[in-house]
Amino acid sequence: MTKLRFVLAALLFPFLFFAQSPKKSFIVKHIDQPITVDGVLGESVWETADSAHDFQQNFPSDSILAIQKTEIKMLFDDTTLYIGIRQDAAGKDYLTPSLRRDYRAGNSDNISLLFDTFNDGTNAFLFGINPLGVRREALISGGGNDISGFVTSWDVKWRGESKIHDNYYISELAIPLTSFKFREGETKWRFNSYRFDMQTNERSTWIRIPQNQFIVSLAFMGDMVFEKPLGKSRTPLAIIPYVNGISGRDFENDITENNVKVGGDAKIAIGNGMNLDITLNPDFSQVEVDNFITNLTRFEVSLPERRQFFIDNNDLFGNFGGRRDANPFFSRRIGIARDTADNSIENRIIGGVRLSGKLNNNLRLGFLNIQTEEDTANEIASNNNMMFSLQQKVFSRSNIGMFFINRQSFNAPEFLDESEEYNRVVGIDYNLSSANNVWQGKMYGHKSFQPGDKTGNFSVGGNLGFNKRNYGGFIDAVYIDEEFKSDLGFIPRTDIFKTAGAFNKNFWPTKGIINNHMVELFTLLTWRPNLDYKYADHLINLSWRAELNNTAELQARVRNQYIFLTDDFEPTGKDGAIDLPANTDYSFSEFEVEFRSDRRKSFFFGLEPSIGEFFNGKKYSLEADFNLRFQPKVNMSIAMNYDHVELPAPYATADILLIAPRVDITFSKSVFWSTLVQYSNQRDNLGFNSRLQWRFAPLSDLFLVYNDNYFVNTFMPRNRSINLKLTYWLNI
Repeated sequence: MTKLRFVLAALLFPFLFFAQSPKKSFIVKHIDQPITVDGVLGESVWETADSAHDFQQNFPSDSILAIQKTEIKMLFDDTTLYIGIRQDAAGKDYLTPSLRRDYRAGNSDNISLLFDTFNDGTNAFLFGINPLGVRREALISGGGNDISGFVTSWDVKWRGESKIHDNYYISELAIPLTSFKFREGETKWRFNSYRFDMQTNERSTWIRIPQNQFIVSLAFMGDMVFEKPLGKSRTPLAIIPYVNGISGRDFENDITENNVKVGGDAKIAIGNGMNLDITLNPDFSQVEVDNFITNLTRFEVSLPERRQFFIDNNDLFGNFGGRRDANPFFSRRIGIARDTADNSIENRIIGGVRLSGKLNNNLRLGFLNIQTEEDTANEIASNNNMMFSLQQKVFSRSNIGMFFINRQSFNAPEFLDESEEYNRVVGIDYNLSSANNVWQGKMYGHKSFQPGDKTGNFSVGGNLGFNKRNYGGFIDAVYIDEEFKSDLGFIPRTDIFKTAGAFNKNFWPTKGIINNHMVELFTLLTWRPNLDYKYADHLINLSWRAELNNTAELQARVRNQYIFLTDDFEPTGKDGAIDLPANTDYSFSEFEVEFRSDRRKSFFFGLEPSIGEFFNGKKYSLEADFNLRFQPKVNMSIAMNYDHVELPAPYATADILLIAPRVDITFSKSVFWSTLVQYSNQRDNLGFNSRLQWRFAPLSDLFLVYNDNYFVNTFMPRNRSINLKLTYWLNI
């Protein structure tokens, strides 16, 4: 019997040990006395507050307690969540590159707080602050599994201050409860925090996150328990009017514009979990310009959404289907159209509404309806753009979603072909995310409808990935019918059956300069169903990546591509160049290396040279960026992309150059000036964008924006404009 007890004890020991390590939590006490947000924590009530402490190191190791201690205390009253943070440090030599709000966290001293207010492991609010009291906020979606679910364009009113001492700094935050969405009567939120300490070169988190996982993953969180239930989430009505004075000239078409535009947005809370956004005659002239991209492929490249109206709960609209091949809704399609010369131009948005959020703990809803105006001169119809979606949580962190998209033209103008009157897409997705985030996946089926074309038109796909400490990988498959069409989506190509797969092996040295390194094999294979499943192309990529203990990175890749051209194609974009002929196949290989230096330094850089074959010729490329900062006010950078493409006669040989210097000056926490210059001989454009911003009140700004564009070869002007725009955020 004694021997049996010993065996049972040995077998049960791991489970008993786990049971004796309860989930980390702390109490958030309710208070009635006011707190002054000054970065001091001078009120006596802070001494009685419970805390989140014992942070775990995430880098350079993820198996020990953090070297520098962090302690987070929280209190709340009927309107506000108060947060006091003490962060120990090796000294006062903090890395704070900028005074601009919504800074990037990865290369500076700061702390971020994650609040999963519906306890669903899928969505969260993020608030962050650095030693100078500069703040940032973000929305996390998709379980925080990758960077695509991290959106810093979201803004909300809150306060925060920091005070620096000899070997630590104190931050004090006051976040109105109206900044969050939550259920009435809630007593617990899931919570985690991550900190970057550049002096010790340490990343740490309150709840341990394995180093192979994304640091904002919502799979790894503890609990903050409120001393008394929360009341209603009463978000105030926000009215955000604007007035914009514009003076510009289009030199290509000899058009001069002098105009004053007026419009605005409204934000209305619907219940405890829904947001209603209304926009009338929106203007996005203050939004940062897109970065130029050198494109040597046959397909369109997607660019990120930067317009505030489309940001909140964006995953309810933009996360259906496959992100690279079959995304049925891509918000940047709205407000942009093609003119008669097939050029992308602005198509003015008249107005729209957007309803999104939680109907209950497990069900989310998204609804968007936007009207664009008719542009007869460019043969662009007025369109109503609508999307409706529902997402039901299943299991611990997975969900099932469905959607309906409708793009409908108005008035049927004479120039509009009957086949373009409408486009409709319906679909259903299942998104898998395991409780420990080891397994992730998706299955989806979508169908489109066009006038006179209602059969077939399917897009179906699925993927499954795993992410363990020592190895990981995924498999992916997608089928897109030739007639599948989503006017509001990003579908680079149709008539494809594509499979992809990858496997990586991770290594974690215990000594030396390398913190971790990885070998990965990636394959991508494509067939054309409408051509009797003709083998169309493949990409085979073998890579090695290393992260050094000083945060520098080194990569080496060798890849082989096979492409069967079904249409004529000219890859350089050079005027008068002869196309590579259709019905011809090409196989070519390339080798490249990449090095990124330690970003903690005042000067850091990245270099990525490559050499190899390109279709029936050769290509030599160099991508580089150089960054110099004089913290915390001045950041200067220059990005460069050079490609020398050498094809045999009679095809083109070209030198394609993209250069983009940028200067970013933050005079204070409320006055910012940035200038971006972009030169691209592939796009035949030299562009200047300079933006001065004064944040004269919370989330209220005065912008002065200057844009100037020239042809590269002749240096003749293309278009020029100057905008003076005033926005004011008014809570009612």
